[in-house]
Amino acid sequence: MSKRVTIDPVTRIEGHLRVDVEVDAGKVKKAWASGQMWRGVENILIGRDPRDAWAITQRICGVCTTVHAIASVRAVENALQLEIPVNAQYIRNLIILAHAIHDHIVHFYHLSALDWVDVTSALKADPGKAASLAESLSNWSGNSKAEFTKVKDRLTGFVGTGQLGIFTNGYWGHPAMKLPPEVNLIATAHYLQALEVQRYASKIVSVLGSKSPHIQNVAVGGVANALSLDSQSVLTVERLLAVKEWIVKLDDFVKNVYLVDVAVVGGFYPEWTAIGRGITDYISVPDIPLDGKNTVFALPGGHIANGDLATFKEIKTHDDQYFKDGVAESVKHSWYEGGKGPLHPYKGETKPQYTDFQDDGKYSWLKSPTFYSKPMQVGPLPRVLAMVAAKHQPTIDYATKALDLVSAVAKTKVGLGALHSTIGRHAARAVSCAVQVDELARQWDLLLGNMGKGDLKTFNKPVFPKGEISGVGIHEAPRGVLSHWVVIDDGKIKNYQCVVPTTWNAAPRNEKDEPGAYEACLLDTPIAVPDQPLEVLRTVHSFDPCLACAVHIVDEEHKEVVKVTVL
Repeated sequence: MSKRVTIDPVTRIEGHLRVDVEVDAGKVKKAWASGQMWRGVENILIGRDPRDAWAITQRICGVCTTVHAIASVRAVENALQLEIPVNAQYIRNLIILAHAIHDHIVHFYHLSALDWVDVTSALKADPGKAASLAESLSNWSGNSKAEFTKVKDRLTGFVGTGQLGIFTNGYWGHPAMKLPPEVNLIATAHYLQALEVQRYASKIVSVLGSKSPHIQNVAVGGVANALSLDSQSVLTVERLLAVKEWIVKLDDFVKNVYLVDVAVVGGFYPEWTAIGRGITDYISVPDIPLDGKNTVFALPGGHIANGDLATFKEIKTHDDQYFKDGVAESVKHSWYEGGKGPLHPYKGETKPQYTDFQDDGKYSWLKSPTFYSKPMQVGPLPRVLAMVAAKHQPTIDYATKALDLVSAVAKTKVGLGALHSTIGRHAARAVSCAVQVDELARQWDLLLGNMGKGDLKTFNKPVFPKGEISGVGIHEAPRGVLSHWVVIDDGKIKNYQCVVPTTWNAAPRNEKDEPGAYEACLLDTPIAVPDQPLEVLRTVHSFDPCLACAVHIVDEEHKEVVKVTVL
């Protein structure tokens, strides 16, 4: 007999996501992903000055702030065909990469690792054995017996009080948990260490972007950072040297802790390389532009069909017609007025029409994006596979290193095909992060080198023509392809649509009733304990959901939405 399991809300994500699954014979047979808030930001932008859009769209989310600012200014610059100074690109790139590294570290350790790591099991660990194991895997300075003893003592204190503090409400002791106590202790220690390390990425964003979250330095035409070799009132070499120190610290953690931990977890859960495959039509876009016209990039992107890297079709520029023509959104199963079929974002409409949760009707505030009429998976996995297909050597090297370690732990050969899975998405994110930390250092070198040549320009003034123009701003955000689409008429916004990574992945069924990536990847997932659906959370969390980006909350009558009391 089948059983309906509803998780509402899914926690350890950004925003409000509901997931329903039908479980029969111990496996998921059908799934629904539902965004439970409405994003009305597009409607707020109508009639406004396009130069203000980046500051407003940034407020879609408190996590994915930088990415919306970047996509927004790129959209307006694309409409104007406006070239920006290369220094502005380097500064934007540094912010983009630091933000992505922060996002990846936080996602694995603080939002999803506890799906795999049994914290209470760490109480049975021998700190000495844990240190020997950790030191055999990397030279991270935090892998000492003293450090692991300290962490075990802290956990013992939590348990002794009857509370687990930040580790409360995990599915501890769940039959799907299988890491040895020493590995659980190592992972728990790294969880705590990651809380400190992620701050270095935030500091980089804050110094270059004026604050974090919600950077303040970008502008249509470049950035507001004034550059100088000696003035203390602007962005100087001295401040950039501090940024360099933080890059070195991030590099150490990403390569000696994060990449290793993900590979070790994958090695102990080899069966999860065959779970969560789902949609294998992938799309990513090129990013980290090296010129002012967004035509040359450090990191490639493109489309892969049916998981076959031989089908890779490169998306070459941010004005690529192949990409621009392929995107459309359906609202057949979304709480919006529809009936017009899939619409291209330039013609997109965002008119709310709430019904109720209808299994075969409308059940989500998310729209359903497609690329040439097909649902896609976006995120680190499509990004890494595209870079491998494009023969990007750093990506190939880090992917090989990670898979070799997984194979050594699992004691069986694990190849690139294992990435088409729940645990594979984590591995791809770690590989992507290693590539990005290298590129972060390179962008720092490029900026300093250009300043050394005497080029300090960071802004080109935009000029808006009469009549209608349109543009798209695309960005390979931490969670995948992000695109902002703007139509401008006589210098004012006529239409604005955001097609964000979580909209691609968490989409409800599309115009053809095909499931989105979450829904497809959950099919056939084994469920050991239906009222403790840890396995469902593992797959959903592997995408790093950001529902605030896909939806946004509003109350037209200005009633209190939520009240929080601090005792």
